[in-house]
Amino acid sequence: MSYEKVKQANSLTIGAKQTKKAIEQGIATRVFVADDADPRITEPIVMLCKEKGIAAEHVDSMKKLGKACGIEVGAATAAILKKV
Repeated sequence: MSYEKVKQANSLTIGAKQTKKAIEQGIATRVFVADDADPRITEPIVMLCKEKGIAAEHVDSMKKLGKACGIEVGAATAAILKKV
């Protein structure tokens, strides 16, 4: 289950802007995108993942993604970061 991968991640970034930055910097290894998030926010991130060859995994709920990230609010996107 995708949410388990998020919970077990040592290092992750939450939110569209931070996720986009991590992808551009080449430090995101896997990206999670909530299907109920605004497509205007998520589509550019999905396209960027395709460009950079990063796996973009879809999850059904912003609320569940936020919870898996350990925050009280929903998250449109999150990314697991490379171990440094």
